[in-house]
Amino acid sequence: MRSRGAVASRKSPAALACVAFVTLSLLGCDSTDPVTSPQGTPTGEHSPSAPGSAPPAEPRAQLAAAAAAASDLRMTAFYTLQTPGRPDRTVAVTLAEDGGWRVDIPGGAPGSAGGTDGTGDVAMAQNADGLFRCALPSAANPVTPYCVRLGDPDAVVDPALDPRLHHLFADWRAVLADRRAPLAVSVTEPLDGADGTCFSVESTTTSLQPPLDVGIYCYRPDGTLTGARLELGTLLLAGQPGAAPPSVTLPGPVTTGVPPGSAGTPPTSSGSTTGTG
Repeated sequence: MRSRGAVASRKSPAALACVAFVTLSLLGCDSTDPVTSPQGTPTGEHSPSAPGSAPPAEPRAQLAAAAAAASDLRMTAFYTLQTPGRPDRTVAVTLAEDGGWRVDIPGGAPGSAGGTDGTGDVAMAQNADGLFRCALPSAANPVTPYCVRLGDPDAVVDPALDPRLHHLFADWRAVLADRRAPLAVSVTEPLDGADGTCFSVESTTTSLQPPLDVGIYCYRPDGTLTGARLELGTLLLAGQPGAAPPSVTLPGPVTTGVPPGSAGTPPTSSGSTTGTG
């Protein structure tokens, strides 16, 4: 009598293949584990994104984030102002801990306090008491410093008295941070001497008064303005910013009369000697 093993050993190859196919099919139906690749990633699924692999934010969002950080920045810094046909000038910027600010602009007021050749130095400053325009002494225009209050902290400056440069550290930051502002933004080549990311900013409105000056704005991620190229000139950060004071200090007493750079009678003392905000 032949053993069962002997009978099984003589099964045809076709029969054996059929048994193997049925066995694999049953295993495939019962198994719930996905088939993995040699690297261990389940096939048919996307592997998790590696850290930092998310696509970068579009330029408008990048600029808005930088400008929002700039609104919270507190520092003292010096900038170099380059204007065609004029020597480079040093602009001093103070962004105080209490939210006040002051920007000193050499040669920012043609005719300031009697000057007629554009050598009048001015400071624009804001504190809780208001917005001020101040006369600063210079070698070419050795005046006694004084300030004139232009209005409340959010007052609009008369265009004839507006040096515009201070807006970079005041209200233009809010415009750049506002995604609804009518601006077209793109990343552009860095300005020579400016680090961070530089953005080309254009107005998308036909208004005669755009919300800010169009041009190139360069920011570090922490909100530090490292450069700007505008119609009024090119501004570049000189050195590293320092610590901010508790509040801004006005360069001279607040007076009544016409602001520095205006035509009219010289200012007279209002009796106020307040020099700090």
